[in-house]
Amino acid sequence: MDNYNQASEDRKALIERLLNGAVDLHCHSGPSVMPRSIDHIEVAQEASKVGMKALLFKDHYYSATPVTELLMNHFSHLEVQLLSGVPLNNTTGGINRYTVDHGINLGAKLVWMPTFSAENHINAHNKDKDFEQKFPTTKETMLAPTPLRVTDHDGVLVDEVKFILDLIAENDLVLSSGHLHISEIWPLFDEARKRGVNRLLCNHPTYIVGASLADISELVARGAYIEHSMCMFVQRSKYKFYEPEELDGMIRAAGIDKTILGSDLGQVGNPSPVDGFRAVINMCLDMGYSEEDIHKLVSKNASNLMGI
Repeated sequence: MDNYNQASEDRKALIERLLNGAVDLHCHSGPSVMPRSIDHIEVAQEASKVGMKALLFKDHYYSATPVTELLMNHFSHLEVQLLSGVPLNNTTGGINRYTVDHGINLGAKLVWMPTFSAENHINAHNKDKDFEQKFPTTKETMLAPTPLRVTDHDGVLVDEVKFILDLIAENDLVLSSGHLHISEIWPLFDEARKRGVNRLLCNHPTYIVGASLADISELVARGAYIEHSMCMFVQRSKYKFYEPEELDGMIRAAGIDKTILGSDLGQVGNPSPVDGFRAVINMCLDMGYSEEDIHKLVSKNASNLMGI
């Protein structure tokens, strides 16, 4: 965002033009047990002011689908499509077919495999003494999570996951790999494709997930979209872990047509999701990406994945 403030008026106008129609598939607004700087209504209003097309609300602890259904009924004048999905963490019953079935009947568009409750996420937390400085924590202490895996320790996908994959396929939802380790994602995505799941998403593959650039290319070859979190690249973010040239390498590994940039913003002390979009658009312009390429990264690809 600092670079955006220093940009010329022509550059600012271009950024605002590219922001129009943008889609954020990783919006962390509140209410939440995590400290949030912006709520669902406020972020929808901000998105409306700049002409964004859609927001997908993500909370690790509950499905915001009832919220999006309510807001779409009462705030349709904002002309921003509001979406959500089902996170398969402990607070929603874990890897649970009934949670997914309920979400589908409420209008969920996406299912996240375990994130905060994933064994891989918990292991990353336990191994890194500074993890709580690198990842947001709840406002109040909560029960310790029970680790979840989608495979057994022989790498075989568990039966409940297969049932859920069938529900996802039958209803044409997006399957996100959540915070699973890359070694779990391979059998998950392979089985998903066999069962007719057509919409695959891998979130921040180089962070927690443990994917290499070669893995990113292979995930795309197997039909997945790759989403990178703006909070890990933009200035003034508490969770800035990477430099622009690293983002460039990640985009090139997947290709322009299969890369999505989502904000992963809304936390206290961080830029707002809309400001995150401004900053990353400016970054992409600095790296030499064309307007057409940036439109794909912040809008078209996400729209294609979600079918909106």
